[in-house]
Formats: sequence, structure tokens, C-alpha cells
Amino acid sequence: MSPDSISSYVSSLDPQRAAVCDRLAKSIDATLPRATSKLWHSIPVWFVGENPAVGFTARKTGVMLMFWNGQHFEEPELENTGSFHMAQIAFEDPAQIDEQKLSRWLEKAGTSIWDMVGERRAFVENQRKAKAAKAAKAAKTVKRAKARKPAKKTSKPKLAKRTKSKKRAKAKK
Repeated sequence: MSPDSISSYVSSLDPQRAAVCDRLAKSIDATLPRATSKLWHSIPVWFVGENPAVGFTARKTGVMLMFWNGQHFEEPELENTGSFHMAQIAFEDPAQIDEQKLSRWLEKAGTSIWDMVGERRAFVENQRKAKAAKAAKAAKTVKRAKARKPAKKTSKPKLAKRTKSKKRAKAKK
């Protein structure tokens, strides 16, 4: 996806929200020229490397500007949200956007990047290791249990007892 998909996103909005998104997109592109932009989970997001840095989403009441590592920016205007590192701010009108603050936040977004991809890979790897360790432990437990049990004695097949009637029948032959 490309800026074309973002411009399609913006053009689908009502004029008020489209004006906010357009202004934000231009500022983000100007401040983060190396970032790649695309629609991610149906919203415009700019990535630094593989990691999301900044994005926005149009809501009923305005536009939410989100910074994936925003909780580490130490900016009181940004509201912490979610269980990760995200912080956000809402705009209802382009006139609410303070260009100096926005520029400062975007500079931080370009340098203070949450390594979401690295954390995810580490998490998945730890899960695999834990699962393998659990399976190895279970296999070891089964092996020990088998080693502790004495082997079952196999009994010799019992010979059928001959009854007197069978003996008599043989004797008559």
C-alpha cells in the first residue's frame, strides 16, 4: 500500500475530519521522510523499519493521532492508552493542531521506537521453548515411570487337566 491508499482513506471522510487527516499526513510525511506508510488494520500508519511509529484514525467525534511508543515521550498532552506503549491525542478541527508540538512528537516518534516486532518474535520464541521444555519434562516423567515398574511376569500357559471322562475315552480307543 502507499500514500495513494492513505489519500483514498482521507478522501472518504467528511470535510472536517478529512482536513485534520490531510494536515497530519503532510506533517508526518515531512518530518519522517524515511518512514513507510500504509493502511494497517484499516488505518493510516507510518512505519520505521518494521515497527509502527505513528498513525491516525477517524472517529465519530474527530481524529485520533496515535504514537506507538508515545508513553515514553513524556508529553503531558498525550493520553496513555492500552496495555502497551501507545499514547494518543484527539483533534476535532485542523486549527487545534499545534505545529510545534506535533513536530516535537513526530521527531520523538522517529527516534523513540517501540520494537514491537522484536518483542513479538522474542515472545513467540519463549513460548516455543516453554512448550518444548514441558514436552521434554513429560517425556522424562513417563520414561522414569516405565523404568520403575517391574516387568510383568508372563505366566506359562496352563495345561488342561484331564478329567476322568477324557482318560476313559482315550483308554477305550
